[in-house]
Amino acid sequence: MSLLVKALSSSVGKKFVMGFTGLLLCGFLVAHLAGNLLLYVGPEAYNKYAHALHSQPALLFVAEFLLYALFVIHILLALRLTQENHAARGHRYALKRSKLDAAPHTTNSPVHPEAWMFTSGAIVLFFLIVHLLQFTWHKWPWFTNPPGEEPFSKATRILSDKFTAGVYLIGVIILGIHLLHGFASAFQSLGITHPKYAALIKWAGVIFACVIAIGFASFVFFAQMGPGLTAAH
Repeated sequence: MSLLVKALSSSVGKKFVMGFTGLLLCGFLVAHLAGNLLLYVGPEAYNKYAHALHSQPALLFVAEFLLYALFVIHILLALRLTQENHAARGHRYALKRSKLDAAPHTTNSPVHPEAWMFTSGAIVLFFLIVHLLQFTWHKWPWFTNPPGEEPFSKATRILSDKFTAGVYLIGVIILGIHLLHGFASAFQSLGITHPKYAALIKWAGVIFACVIAIGFASFVFFAQMGPGLTAAH
């Protein structure tokens, strides 16, 4: 615990922990996508998978707790690092203005990668909350489910709704954009970087982001194709 506290006391340490939690969350995305691909196999396979996940409530509770902890740590570190970066840029800006008689727009670029990461991350967080309200925290009064509804029917019903489908598609597209920079950035934060492998890591991030975004988006189109396709399974 003391090592973690010491690491979080420095900017480099915060970036390391953020990169580590980011890669763990990427691993969750892979596992989640792999499980949901059973939608294409059919109702029996998907329902069996979903019921197996919930057959061990104690293990499921621990897994969900750890997953939520990863999200919270990642988000809090993103907030803290964004604040530190803004403060550092403001300090550098003030120094430059004191030395040069230049126009303000010549000192700093208005667009910074971390700014896009923070914005996309905020949108992904909103999408995640809506997603959990519909699929997991379904006891909320405005996200009720028919009694006895099977997981396959639930997933296709939710994703076949036009408004939900639109929110879901926007969410996974922004998630893909977030991963485009975040995947490679995580390796850099962990110190796993070298000029020889930089291009490989960058392209791996592009491929990973596209696979995740397209994979999850495909479930919307699957559900939108209607009962005829699902009945065929």
